[in-house]
Amino acid sequence: MTHISRVAAGTASQVDPGPETSGALPGPGTDGMPGPVPGTGGPRSEGTRRAILGAARATFAARGYEGTTIRAVAARAEVDGSMVMRYFGSKAGLFAAAVTMDLRVPDLRSAPARGRGELLVRDFISRWEDPARDDEMTALIRTAVTSETVAGQLQSVLGQLITAPIAELGDEQAAERGTLIATQLLGLALCRYILRLEPLASWPPEDVVAAVAPSVQRYLGCSGRDDAGGHHEGEVAR
Repeated sequence: MTHISRVAAGTASQVDPGPETSGALPGPGTDGMPGPVPGTGGPRSEGTRRAILGAARATFAARGYEGTTIRAVAARAEVDGSMVMRYFGSKAGLFAAAVTMDLRVPDLRSAPARGRGELLVRDFISRWEDPARDDEMTALIRTAVTSETVAGQLQSVLGQLITAPIAELGDEQAAERGTLIATQLLGLALCRYILRLEPLASWPPEDVVAAVAPSVQRYLGCSGRDDAGGHHEGEVAR
């Protein structure tokens, strides 16, 4: 994985949003509530845009990025293809909007230092276990390995969900920690939800959180003691 914070900053240039959409990713609403429905248009078109995004998430998950067409999404949403282009500009713009719809960023400041690893893991597990969000996460991970555009989008999402919350704590090594944590969580997602490796795939969510959280907590650092190798426990060793 590349340096998440640097890649995330440049993702808008990698994903062509089309002539009418913004290159910036839609952020969460205030107080953790979802923001407006992505895409161009006002409140009157929100219902149509939401239907298109729902169809897009399901289609991307089933067919992958390359196999998905604007026509297929439009048919699933029961709208004309020109409306998809009108609201989202291009397939890349549609994908960017679909996978970041209702994106909620975890607040690590709300948890004690020693509980932040668990909070991060629990947040991701809850996303993956939620039937309403499963399509988008599966689509992102499946497609990122074959599409540079989608890989950039995934890096940006990880930057928002992992690196940014760590940076909010004032951590100067947020990018390094975020990258290491991302390897842990992406590996978990791949093995549990895509490859479905046993026994991991059948474990209750709480067991998964309990098993993975200590590793994520170690990457975050917490106590400030020096380890046997002379590294400060809160630092990422290189």
